[in-house]
Amino acid sequence: MFVDSHCHLSFPELSNRLAEIRAAMAQAQVDTALCICTTLEEFETVHALAMDYGNFWATVGVHPDNEGVTEPSLDDLLDRAARPKVVAIGETGLDYYQMDERKGGRSVADLEWQRKRFRTHIRAARQCRKPLVIHTRAASQDTIAILKEEGEDGSPGSAGGVFHCFTETAEVARAALDLGFYVSFSGIVTFKNAADLREVAAFVPEDRLLIETDSPYLAPVPYRGKTNDPSLVPYVARQIAEVRGVPLEAIAELTSRNFERLFAGVRT
Repeated sequence: MFVDSHCHLSFPELSNRLAEIRAAMAQAQVDTALCICTTLEEFETVHALAMDYGNFWATVGVHPDNEGVTEPSLDDLLDRAARPKVVAIGETGLDYYQMDERKGGRSVADLEWQRKRFRTHIRAARQCRKPLVIHTRAASQDTIAILKEEGEDGSPGSAGGVFHCFTETAEVARAALDLGFYVSFSGIVTFKNAADLREVAAFVPEDRLLIETDSPYLAPVPYRGKTNDPSLVPYVARQIAEVRGVPLEAIAELTSRNFERLFAGVRT
């Protein structure tokens, strides 16, 4: 019934509780989860999850904020993307959140390595014709600009993909939609101070909407502050159903259908 389009089951907070989590998922009618890769070092573990369980799928990518890890080449990404059950490139993108020149932090120029890494992922996605899983935080202008520069405009040949764990403005959502991307909402949409984000969740077209946990982080209300896992994604769906004025089952159905459409070859 429900799909978690973005989770980190390889992370230590969750990896040792897999049997428990899978039982909770079954009880909550969460049928499918996409296991996200954040480093090349992590990939084999992420891929094993997809290979070991029929309702898990995998991505390959290096998170924009990860330093001191193997830098991915185009061939690194393409080789792994060709593996069975690898359905997307990412998570990738830009993260300027920790940057603060006024406090002696790094400047935008200092983060050129992030932009170069992002371009490598976009080129891999276009070459292997698999969608991108985009992370953008405090960097939406550059994220959109680089996607455009690399030819991502929604036309044939574009990789497309999803802006995951969306927390940006309505204007950024519109820009992502204009480029042909989907928009995914996490437990943040249930937080008391997320009224603006709920407005975004209300206007995203139904054929571009996804839900996720980003677990083990960002547990939705009423579990905020606790360890998140895919069994809690129905709480995200319930909040979106409320703001859109539709039944919960409608959000479950359309987000599952969207997941299948975006990540070709997946059956929920």
